[in-house]
Amino acid sequence: MNLNLILYTLIFIIGCLFGSFYTLAIHRIPKRQDIIHTHSYCPNCNHKLGFLDLIPIISYIGLMGKCRYCKEKIRPRYLILEILSGALFLLLAILIGLNMETITLAKIIEFGFIILYVTFVILISGIDRENRKMDKLVSVYGIVISIMYMLYLCIVEKTGIYRYGIYMVLYIIVLLLDTITLRKYAKNSYVTGILLTIITMVIFTGVYITENAIIFTLLAIFLYMLMWKIKERKKRNKKPEEQIEAKLSIGFFLGTFNILMVLLVLFMTNKGV
Repeated sequence: MNLNLILYTLIFIIGCLFGSFYTLAIHRIPKRQDIIHTHSYCPNCNHKLGFLDLIPIISYIGLMGKCRYCKEKIRPRYLILEILSGALFLLLAILIGLNMETITLAKIIEFGFIILYVTFVILISGIDRENRKMDKLVSVYGIVISIMYMLYLCIVEKTGIYRYGIYMVLYIIVLLLDTITLRKYAKNSYVTGILLTIITMVIFTGVYITENAIIFTLLAIFLYMLMWKIKERKKRNKKPEEQIEAKLSIGFFLGTFNILMVLLVLFMTNKGV
């Protein structure tokens, strides 16, 4: 049997399991509910889910997209995110050259950091998509894994520390701004959340990828606002600009384009472009 096939199947399954976790975390984190110890339950009837209800992809298909207990339809996004997460993990593993011939401790650590980073991007963008909110707990998680990654690069890879010192200073400045905003307006700043996300993206994916992700995000926002204004003009409605701004999930666009740019650059690098 092909050992690489076994490895890639395992990675796909792990990705699907993470996808199942992402749907749970995106739902619970904004509500400050436990995501580790509290048992999974149906959001409609609150019935605790058993092992057979929680198998990624298979459970959804087997139950025909309905809760086993209340027969309420399960949102397709659960299935979609599980499949996409599995495919993303598999694609990233292939693009970084992870296989049975190249597998080493360094390669495993590299893939581990990629998983940690992808988790950050999916959670921060998913929560923003659902709630139009840059969650501070997820931002803190991003800062923690960034520090771990920078320490790894400096100690193991012997990378220069000066650039990462600048990133730490930027983190501190943005966090101070967020604290001032919180004290003054009694709420977390959406803008500082975006800035923290951008710094984390630069640390993990570099300036080039992050810059392009920002450019595509701005283009997406422009097109979104243009389509919204055309739609409202046809309805002959004049709604305040605050309404469109409240619907713009900048973090979602930023995270999506960042991941797409990472995949594109890895693919082009492998092709020698």
